[in-house]
Amino acid sequence: MELDPDDIFRDDEDDPQSTYLQEKESSKEYVVYIVDASPKMFSSSCPGEDKNVQTHFQLAISCISESLKNRIINSSYDEIAICFFNTREKKNLQDINNVFVFSVDGEDALSRPTAKLIKEFDHIEESFMKKIGSQYGIVSGSRENSLYNALWVAQALLRKGSSKTADKRMLLFTNEDDPFGTLKGVTKLDMTRTTLQRAKDAQDLGISIELLPLSYLDTEFNVSLFYADMLGLEDNALVDFVSSSVERLQDMKDQLRKRMYKKRRYRIYTLSIVNGISIQLSAYALLRPTNPGNITWLDSTTNLPLKSERSLICADTGALLEEAPKQFLSYRNQEVKFSAEEISQLKRVSTTQLCLLGFKPLSCLKDYHNLKPSTFLFPTDEEMIGSTKIFIALHRSMLRLGRFAVAFFGGSTHPQLVALIAQDEITCASGQVEPPGVHMIYLPYCDDIRNPEELHMDATFTTPCASDDEIKKAIALMKRVDLRDFSVCQFSNPALQKHYAVLQALALEEDEIPEIKDETLPDEEGMSRPGIVNAIEEFKLSVYGENYKEAEVAVSEATKKRKAVTEKAVQESANYDWEDLADNGKLKDLTVTELKYYLSAHKLAVGGKKEALISRILSHMNK
Repeated sequence: MELDPDDIFRDDEDDPQSTYLQEKESSKEYVVYIVDASPKMFSSSCPGEDKNVQTHFQLAISCISESLKNRIINSSYDEIAICFFNTREKKNLQDINNVFVFSVDGEDALSRPTAKLIKEFDHIEESFMKKIGSQYGIVSGSRENSLYNALWVAQALLRKGSSKTADKRMLLFTNEDDPFGTLKGVTKLDMTRTTLQRAKDAQDLGISIELLPLSYLDTEFNVSLFYADMLGLEDNALVDFVSSSVERLQDMKDQLRKRMYKKRRYRIYTLSIVNGISIQLSAYALLRPTNPGNITWLDSTTNLPLKSERSLICADTGALLEEAPKQFLSYRNQEVKFSAEEISQLKRVSTTQLCLLGFKPLSCLKDYHNLKPSTFLFPTDEEMIGSTKIFIALHRSMLRLGRFAVAFFGGSTHPQLVALIAQDEITCASGQVEPPGVHMIYLPYCDDIRNPEELHMDATFTTPCASDDEIKKAIALMKRVDLRDFSVCQFSNPALQKHYAVLQALALEEDEIPEIKDETLPDEEGMSRPGIVNAIEEFKLSVYGENYKEAEVAVSEATKKRKAVTEKAVQESANYDWEDLADNGKLKDLTVTELKYYLSAHKLAVGGKKEALISRILSHMNK
């Protein structure tokens, strides 16, 4: 196979040298939703959407359903399980009473959320009493501790994987603030102690327990009766937890169709400094753009994902080639052969991920050099001992001298220069505001920077300047429409929201696409406030004068006239066979007015002499 010399350094997605530029696979999240199914959850009600009244059980089901839909978009590799306690029927691997693990495939284990699971879970309320049932789990004279059993089953489900590579959580939905309130004496103390110990054992294994309390219409959920001890809440933490319980439930529903990124390290880079001295740096993405997922081709019959395979066939024999063909380059009538390893070495620009080149003053770095979100770097001593000490010395020196480091970054497919800017620690009375570290700014190439075009004007032309009154009115208008505490995170991408809504409707076989609110549209109600309307009118008067309305009317009338002329030209142009006239050289026999019919109909310039008009028509017709 002949090697194309221009194709050696192409951007190849399968290039093994570019794999380290991709993000390291994020750790999974294992979640068990624990829902109280006691009769109180079905009899207690709370205001729902559209001012409808829904039970606490309905609220818990809807929150979990929305969370599952969001989790498929957020991270489809996460695994979940749904567990009901205080149930009549039992279904779990431990064969414990009053605990029912919901599943669609008959396996009581963690699994990735699917459309089938969501569809069946949305309708679980219709058949819950018939198939699962509800009952009081902890009553006087009974030694059955349903909450203890639920924690035990959830902990067994979360044994999968390691806590170092996966986040493990239990989410508990209940409206019973004192699960042992009907008990007294030694029995109550014993059940309380064993339940708290079970929760502590789970937390010691790296499993976090989160409570989502459901309050009554007239009574708040009293966390201090039992769950404060189980969650370890004290003083200010207890007060903050109670005040934010309603918002936490609402947040679960609001996270639908929003891609969230885990706040964790996504890559480790090796920075080569000088003479074989290297340190390791952890990379953190501070801001990432959200894009739709990759396209997955499905079989039209089975709807299963298709796997693409590539095979090389010999052009002479038609046989499949088992070995990769060798590549060569013709040089002076000789075939210079290259192996895959040699081509990889040719493509390799640097053997290190980050290579320090030198330092420059901070004044050399301009705002327009920052083309995309930066990466935050922090030292780590996991594999290279002493990285933190060297990093601290480098960090302090750059801050003291007012310098930033220039380094090589990238691989064979996308090499570039980066600027490493040291950031000092910022603290306040409440604690740390900004951590110390280094921001990696991706510097542009020469072609990425375009010099501003110079405006060539006549000597007699003067640039119009705004008057002081116009500037004041413009400032007043900007202050009126200024968004307070603006953040790009306040507005969702309507195209992505529509994309996720269509995917949800297709996966769940819904008849209607969920309604999407476009938050980027102008706030018509806000713009119609008297203060803003007056500011706009005053700005118009100061710039255009009192007769600007008459000017607008004149402009609209001129526009109508031009449109009428164009429509007439289109109609008249259709009466001529322009192709035949051009081929036979009969365009010169037409009048200037007739030639302008063609030019106006095709939105071409109509100025110039007859010869210029004919030449323009022939050029447009490629004659």
